[in-house]
Amino acid sequence: MIAIGFDPGTARLGYGVIESEPDPRAIDFGVIVTDAALPMAQRLLVIHEAVGTLIDRFRPTSVAVELLFFARNVTTAMTVGQARGVILLTAAERGIPVSEYTPSEVKQAVVGYGKADKRQIQEMVRIMLGLSTAPQPDDAADALAVAICHVQVAPFRARVEA
Repeated sequence: MIAIGFDPGTARLGYGVIESEPDPRAIDFGVIVTDAALPMAQRLLVIHEAVGTLIDRFRPTSVAVELLFFARNVTTAMTVGQARGVILLTAAERGIPVSEYTPSEVKQAVVGYGKADKRQIQEMVRIMLGLSTAPQPDDAADALAVAICHVQVAPFRARVEA
């Protein structure tokens, strides 16, 4: 299974592509950066095109996105929600199923503790994917963590739903 995980944002959107068989391994990861000087509609278009390019390039069997669980800053929450919507739309356009996970679920799946910090997540992602260094930047590490969570949790969810 090839999965793409996304850590949504409009300024920086993290992505991580992993293959889960036989053991999880990173195929690609990074961030999609949009220019703050652009109007929001144009920034969302940049995200749409970049996410579409990633899906077309890697042909994943699934997409995983971090859920917007809560936010102290309403403006930030709204822009993150817009980026999430673009990811969901782009995957749906291409017929790719999407799964969503809360930050706590991702941390629990990767670190074993739902309140893990960024450093712990990066180190466990590094270990689980056999990387020589922790993935940078944080957004990319978080996206890889979302993808790892998905390949671990999705088979269980499928059995429960059946």
